[in-house]
Amino acid sequence: MEPFQNNPYMGLPGITPEELNFIQQATAELTENQQKYFYMNYINQRKSPQDMLIFCIVGFFVPGLQRFIIGQIGMGILYFFTAGLCFIGTIVDLVNHRDLAMDFNRKAAFDSHQLAKMTN
Repeated sequence: MEPFQNNPYMGLPGITPEELNFIQQATAELTENQQKYFYMNYINQRKSPQDMLIFCIVGFFVPGLQRFIIGQIGMGILYFFTAGLCFIGTIVDLVNHRDLAMDFNRKAAFDSHQLAKMTN
């Protein structure tokens, strides 16, 4: 991939070294056009930890919002009807907002990688 200074992923908000590492591993075998396709797909799906923190805070007023945002519809419905599992689940999500974002971003990277490999 490109040198460290020209790495387009460094400009992503809240990117961690761990996330940068798995992105670089995912794109190592891709051609330049596939890497561009991966990048466009990934940045459209990615959730930053700061955004996830905001979604978790808003989750106190709209229970389950953070779970709906990351595609966990079943958990979102459960949180919605139980007021965030009596706010305990919402508090746990607030504490673990970085892990929620990282898990979602790993899945987004995998999906983007699969789509990029199907392009020419």
